[in-house]
Amino acid sequence: MLLWIAFSLMTGAAILAVLWPLRSVAAGVPAAASAAEADLAVYRDQLAEIERDREAGLIGAAEGEAARTEVARRILRASAEAEQQKAASKGADTRRRAAAIIALIGVPAMAGGLYLFLGSPLYPPQPLAQRLEARPDQTDIAILIRKVETHLEANPNDGRGYEVVAPIYSRLGRLDDAARAWSNAIRLLGSNATRQTGLGEALTTQAGGVVTAEAKAAFQAALAADAKDPKARYFLGLAAEQDGKPAEAGRIWGALAADSPPDAPWLGLVRESMARVGATPAPAPAGAVAGAPGPNAADVAAAESLTPEQRSQMVRGMVERLETRLAEDGNDIEGWLRLMRAWNVLGEAEKAKAAAGEARAHFAKDEGALGRIDALARELGLGS
Repeated sequence: MLLWIAFSLMTGAAILAVLWPLRSVAAGVPAAASAAEADLAVYRDQLAEIERDREAGLIGAAEGEAARTEVARRILRASAEAEQQKAASKGADTRRRAAAIIALIGVPAMAGGLYLFLGSPLYPPQPLAQRLEARPDQTDIAILIRKVETHLEANPNDGRGYEVVAPIYSRLGRLDDAARAWSNAIRLLGSNATRQTGLGEALTTQAGGVVTAEAKAAFQAALAADAKDPKARYFLGLAAEQDGKPAEAGRIWGALAADSPPDAPWLGLVRESMARVGATPAPAPAGAVAGAPGPNAADVAAAESLTPEQRSQMVRGMVERLETRLAEDGNDIEGWLRLMRAWNVLGEAEKAKAAAGEARAHFAKDEGALGRIDALARELGLGS
């Protein structure tokens, strides 16, 4: 009920705001017309007075005629003005009535229609405090973050709360808050690989992709907690590259590639990084078939004992076997992506481009696969 009373008062105020200026307009037009009519009455009286003075002999005939001519000219001008004012008054009256009808009927009808279409008159009020107390929708990230922050303000020693909100801060680009939350989680809950890599990654992103000394220390602490942690190993390789030690970076990334399963999502990035520092890519991921195991330690050792030409020939043979398999069964999108990347690493840009073309032909009706193929082609500089 209070809602409708408020709406009625606001509607009345809006109508008054429209009609109030029209009041002064309506008052001004008749006033101007009345002034013109008064002037005409004065001029008519002057004509009568001139006629009386001439009959009484107070003025001569010539003087009387001149006075009558001047007054008649004024009467004509005042009559024209009076007609104009009447026409203006009639037009203004029509517009005023139209505006009044729109204000009295159109505005409330339009406002009410829009509210009934877009609003919820039966919905209860939802103050911010009550929404914060309620269980937020999963998509309402701002409410979720605010709830956690309010909880942490009241419970500053809740390390779990910091651990929950830290990765959300990172995804939202609030890197200072993310680094602070990870530091508090480590301080309160202790060090582990996940918390240290989270801290290191936030610090690295905050520095524009540079692995700072503080970030490197965090990745080293993560590796101390878990010697196989792939994220810590990758960023330590990146730190070595940024320190001007490409050989050490290649060694770190090569070991990571050798330890990774063939379907590891980070293998593509690792291979690109190895190519950037001139290290030999791990052979198995480039040509491995789906579900095939990665190279074991003996395979890696055997590959390291070969000459660069022999290693290149071995990798090329595995890539060619992958190409043959895809020619027989081209429904493996991951295989096509590996083939494109492998030919590009081997310096065979034309073969990589041809593989991209064949992959597009196989997945012509799969927009998702086509998007991945085109994205990789652009990343590798293969053109369209």
